[in-house]
Amino acid sequence: MFRKFMNHEKGITGLETAIILIAFVVVAAVFAYTALSAGLFSTQKSQEAVYSGLKEARSTLELKGGVIATANDTGSGGDVGQISFIVSNVLGGEAIDFTEPTAASGNTGIADTTSDTNVVVINYTDQYQSVDNLYWQFDPLGNDDGDNLLEMNERFQITIGNDTAGADGGNLADALSTQALGPKTTFNLEVLTPVGAVLQIERTTPPWIDTIMNLR
Repeated sequence: MFRKFMNHEKGITGLETAIILIAFVVVAAVFAYTALSAGLFSTQKSQEAVYSGLKEARSTLELKGGVIATANDTGSGGDVGQISFIVSNVLGGEAIDFTEPTAASGNTGIADTTSDTNVVVINYTDQYQSVDNLYWQFDPLGNDDGDNLLEMNERFQITIGNDTAGADGGNLADALSTQALGPKTTFNLEVLTPVGAVLQIERTTPPWIDTIMNLR
């Protein structure tokens, strides 16, 4: 009996080994699933960022040609009453809704603040003032399918204000209550669309205000 007791041996059975291996496999599977899920989530977010950036770029406006200014009064003490320019989509991208704003009452040159038809907003800034939400209109040029959407291969001429004071909607001189846009003045126009980058147009008026000027 003593000899049998001294020869007693202990070891790991096959069942215990299987339990340990299963535990290792389960832990490894959990870590693998976590890493895979994180990778898929990161890939999805990167894909969304790429598509969002592509949509942003394809919805950006491009200026075509010069910026035309029409005088409200001419001469060395004159001022500008109307500005027009032509835009199109870059990359032949996403359509942009150019439904015109409603003119505010009183021919102020500003769009009505209650207007919910337009999504494109044009702001004005110079060294004397900053004016938001100017009143504007558009005319299609060349290829056009008859709607208010600026689409691929289309060009719209955007006109800010009328060329005579007191006309329907008012002109730029009506909107600039602090000081009219006179000679040798640098100004900036911001064309804001629902998506895409802001189109910045910066020009300087000449020393003499002519009836029609191309502000290159």
